[in-house]
Amino acid sequence: MTLYVSVTLVFLLLFYFCSCSSLSAAATSFATDESFDVRQHLSTVSRYGAGKETTIGSYVPSTIPEGCNPIHLNLVARHGTRSPTKKRIKELDQLAIHLDELLNEAKRGEKSLPQKIPSWLSGWQSPWKGRLKGGELISKGEDELYHLALRIRKRFPELFNAEYHPDIFSIRATQVPRASASAVAFGIGLFQGNGTLGPGMHRAFSVTSESRASDVSLRFYDTCETYKEYRKSQEPAVDKFREPILEEIAAELVKRYQINFTKQDVASLWFLCKQEASLLDITDQACNLFTASEVELLEWTDDLELFLLKGYGKSINYHMGLPLLQDVVQSMEQAILAKEENHKPGTFEKARLRFAHAETVVPFTCLLGIFLEGSEFEQIQRDEPLSLPPKPPLPRIWRGSTVAPFGVNNMLVLYQCPGNASHSTSASKGYKSEYYVQVLHNEIPVPMPGCYNTDFCSFEVFKESIVNPHLKHNFESVCTAQAKEEFPSPKPSSIASKLLKFIRSFFQRDSYGSTKINQKNEL
Repeated sequence: MTLYVSVTLVFLLLFYFCSCSSLSAAATSFATDESFDVRQHLSTVSRYGAGKETTIGSYVPSTIPEGCNPIHLNLVARHGTRSPTKKRIKELDQLAIHLDELLNEAKRGEKSLPQKIPSWLSGWQSPWKGRLKGGELISKGEDELYHLALRIRKRFPELFNAEYHPDIFSIRATQVPRASASAVAFGIGLFQGNGTLGPGMHRAFSVTSESRASDVSLRFYDTCETYKEYRKSQEPAVDKFREPILEEIAAELVKRYQINFTKQDVASLWFLCKQEASLLDITDQACNLFTASEVELLEWTDDLELFLLKGYGKSINYHMGLPLLQDVVQSMEQAILAKEENHKPGTFEKARLRFAHAETVVPFTCLLGIFLEGSEFEQIQRDEPLSLPPKPPLPRIWRGSTVAPFGVNNMLVLYQCPGNASHSTSASKGYKSEYYVQVLHNEIPVPMPGCYNTDFCSFEVFKESIVNPHLKHNFESVCTAQAKEEFPSPKPSSIASKLLKFIRSFFQRDSYGSTKINQKNEL
């Protein structure tokens, strides 16, 4: 294993042990705590409702000034709730076989199982047993996107009162079926009642996709070679980090149920818990094996992986999403130009709607600077790494159930305001009107450090403070051979001396006891 992975692994392990907490304090399942809903703790497997209902602190959204009207909307959304993938279905089939072996072992010649063993384990079979395909959008996911469209249309009627044309309402999706199906479910809701098809008066609409090999706007993570190499190098370290946590929980389960669960069993049971709770609303089987503290700890490991491999853990994670950010800004500039030149209604785009994946939405969220605290916005603009999300029970703002649940979406709404709008902070560059941007995450206005910690600021401030600092990079320089100079890997040397230097020089403790790294080229 390379030095880069070794240093990362040591950092993660030290971070874990320095903030360790006892699991033995909570010896009963979360079912005894009526206030604890496991469906709110499933990280990126959470259904959309779990993320939508979570607010960011006590932030009070801006009041849109009188006379300001929305003229364009950008949407970047993840697909809705989906079934397990083919690989994961096979894992659950293997879990069923192994659970049967464990139960037979637990009998130890007795006629019946020990009373501590939950009855559902006996003869359990995966709900997806026999399935040869997976990963498709399920009915719950269709419902999420359909009702999201209904709410958006009701919230911004000025944007969706025009007659449909694909150049006015652009709908784009990746070539993955669950993303395009999500776009279709959304479109059915958005244009319901505006057509002549069937009792619901639906209408046909266009959904466009690019080839997976060339889609740098929505699948940049598939075309960015630098990122793929980075992720491949870090995945083993993240997996190694989970091991002591899984082992600790496995030991607790063995004592609790008198079954010889292994760390792999814990990982598979946690996956089953997430699938049962999110897709089937079953919370009294796999999930009920764990205490609330164990659920929160497993959730945290998932959130940490999201942070390290898709989020603020490394600047390459979000810099590769620049084509998407540039596309969003360009669409707003075109809308402003159309208004300034008094183009006739129905001749310019009013909404650009995109449907993709967590690997798309999370980097875009980071480019906007959402879910940051204190000086972290300045740090990411200097390409400096951030502190890892603190371990439970400490509070954290980075939670997968909020950052990237199924159906997660970021909306950027462009407003046209009178030239003397009282909310103005600077005059627009030669425009007749003032133009402002409001950013919503999961339909909730969210503060952006680059916009004076508000959700509503002038388009010029948005570009100058949030967009332009990222433009010192571009997709080619970040993702091709040139990126080796911009994102260099550490040179080989003595592992012992490197680790000693790393531990002495690059760790510092913040007020919450989490760990920071001050070296630019490390996590």
